[in-house]
Amino acid sequence: MTTEQSGVGGRSDADSRPAPEETGAEKSPAPGDTRDEAGARSGGTAASTDAARVDAEHGTGRRAGRKRRAGKKSPAVTATVASGGATGDEGSGTTRGGQGGTGDDTTTKADGTTKADGTGDHVTGTSDAEAEERDDKPADPFSAFGPAPEPVFGRVRRAARAVGRFLVHEWTLAAVAALAVAVAMTWPTLRYPRYTLPQDYWDPSLQAWQMAWSGHILRTDPAMLWHSNAFFPENWSFAFSDTLLGYAPAGLIGVGPEHAVLRYNIMFVLAHALAAFGAYALARQLGAGRIGGAVAGAGFAYAPWLLAQAGHLHIISNGGIPLALAMLARGHGWSLRYGYRPRRRHAGWAFAGWLVAAWQLSLGFGIGLPFAYLLAGVVLVAVVLWFVRRRRVKRPFGRRLFLADLFGGLVFAVVGGLLAIPFFKVAELHPNAARTLAEIQLYSPPASGFFTAPAESRVWGELHEGARAVLPWSPEMTLLPGFVLYALAAGGLFFSVWRVRHRLFLLAGVLVTMALGMGTRFLGGRFTYVPLFDYLPGWNGLRTPGRMMLWTTLLLGLLAAGAVTAFCMRVRELAAERVPPWPGPWLRLATLVPLLLVLAEGLNVTPHPVVPQQPAVMRIVDGPMLVLPSSQNLDQPVMLWSTDRFQPMVNGGSGFTPNSQTQIREATVSFPDFASIDYLRRVGVKTVVVLPERLGGTPWEGMLDRPVEGLGVSREQVAGAVVYRL
Repeated sequence: MTTEQSGVGGRSDADSRPAPEETGAEKSPAPGDTRDEAGARSGGTAASTDAARVDAEHGTGRRAGRKRRAGKKSPAVTATVASGGATGDEGSGTTRGGQGGTGDDTTTKADGTTKADGTGDHVTGTSDAEAEERDDKPADPFSAFGPAPEPVFGRVRRAARAVGRFLVHEWTLAAVAALAVAVAMTWPTLRYPRYTLPQDYWDPSLQAWQMAWSGHILRTDPAMLWHSNAFFPENWSFAFSDTLLGYAPAGLIGVGPEHAVLRYNIMFVLAHALAAFGAYALARQLGAGRIGGAVAGAGFAYAPWLLAQAGHLHIISNGGIPLALAMLARGHGWSLRYGYRPRRRHAGWAFAGWLVAAWQLSLGFGIGLPFAYLLAGVVLVAVVLWFVRRRRVKRPFGRRLFLADLFGGLVFAVVGGLLAIPFFKVAELHPNAARTLAEIQLYSPPASGFFTAPAESRVWGELHEGARAVLPWSPEMTLLPGFVLYALAAGGLFFSVWRVRHRLFLLAGVLVTMALGMGTRFLGGRFTYVPLFDYLPGWNGLRTPGRMMLWTTLLLGLLAAGAVTAFCMRVRELAAERVPPWPGPWLRLATLVPLLLVLAEGLNVTPHPVVPQQPAVMRIVDGPMLVLPSSQNLDQPVMLWSTDRFQPMVNGGSGFTPNSQTQIREATVSFPDFASIDYLRRVGVKTVVVLPERLGGTPWEGMLDRPVEGLGVSREQVAGAVVYRL
């Protein structure tokens, strides 16, 4: 029998086996290896197989190759091939012989070659001359070697590769881009970060003090967290307004007013970056493209109406809301565009989403409370859907994911409950802290507010000056999310990657949140805001309904992301179809236009006033003390000045004024006299600090001309201030 008759086309036994892709087998046998089972099935003997192995081990294969080139066949090779043991697989493309290994059957090989009959004239689809010419070619000297092994990198090289992959990852690039855009869009916040504050130095001073106090007290005496140094002698004073407690780790760094101002400005920029990144992550998780997600992020973080909230860090710090929703959606394998995908479930992401939600709640109930009720509603709907579909969907909820939701939701609930205790205590001790419907009516914006920009808007500020003039309280009623965002969202109702029903759900969410944002201005609030105010625990503590615009902006951004994603997909199709393709890059650049327009509407002219310098006396005197003059706005910088020593003091500014503070201010208008001094002593005040340069135009304007003889107090000049020691 010749080699051609065996169906290998003149190849030696070592190279007669086809590659795995030719045979379809899971693993190709190693060169020189022969399967005994195959040899037995083909009528060969075990002796022939053993001879082939011995021949291969002693270099007989090389001698057989030389004989073959001389027109001779190696007996060992012939025996091996005749036994059919070259592959032992019917799917390999070689023909197995019958009883005598004649190979009379016609077989189609995996590579398309056929053996016509047992003569071997057309075994491999080539002529004898071609086969002979191929046999005469010298063998590739490198064919005897196996494939090069995968390189094994050292620890440093592996670490460098991991760092490189991290640096070019989408989320790394998105985070860096969010930070860079935040610095640019909030400029000049970081121009003089130790000495200026955005918008004004009243509420920002209060919030800078809040971060400083939380860091200071956690470092010194955590049990006194809720009993701050301000509003002496009141307890639970740290809960008089939203606390920004989630920023306490930042408060651990630095001491004094300059560090407090620097900390505030850094967190102000980071809050914008987190808002953009969180909305981007949510849009991407729901199925939007990168540019669509960027539009959603920019629209959410830099909506014109938020420029009026530049002095309220607890409102700007909203990025945990979309980020937590994105993590929860990813953990549950759910996407708006692709639906529920069980294989993409990840318990870790779900648990992380609950932790981020708890952190967001710790920044304040002003925007955290509606978020908490939203999550409660989502959980309720999810439970109902699971109960309805539990028989149609196999294992819709894995055990690990269930445990992640159980413990994550428990953490969120515990954090919310612990944070709520001080606020309920304040409501119990200070009934005047509760909001009334009359107050809600005062801050409820009309429908025109949704199309009016604040004065801080670079694009629309001056143009909307007349519209702002007719609003009762324009800082909380200029709620324009951006005309570009409106237009993109409207386009997303008709041209989008979202399904039609999802677009309608998003539209319904926009309309519902707008109605809630109008407070009592929409049908008197009887069917929207008032029931929530009356029946939902904690809702009566929210003063400004217009801040529900936060949710409207997020939903508009998701509608816009769907439209921009569909537009980008269409642009890619057009770029691929054009001949020549040179207009392609210009079309791709056109997809950035919506993003640039959304950012342009977010440009600001926010003032950055210089913070009043801390009087040196604040670093010297002890408390409990009273700093005069005193009022809501005047006391907020005083709180900032106390961040060196945190002396107990009567001064303080928040969302409401406790009765004790009002009484002290009224009693000290005639200070110094017997009645005011006696009252302060009974309260526990030991020192009164008067700042002469601030007395003008206040009820305490002439107090420095009053004598102190016979009153039992001392008066002295200390570092430009007048100090009375009681």
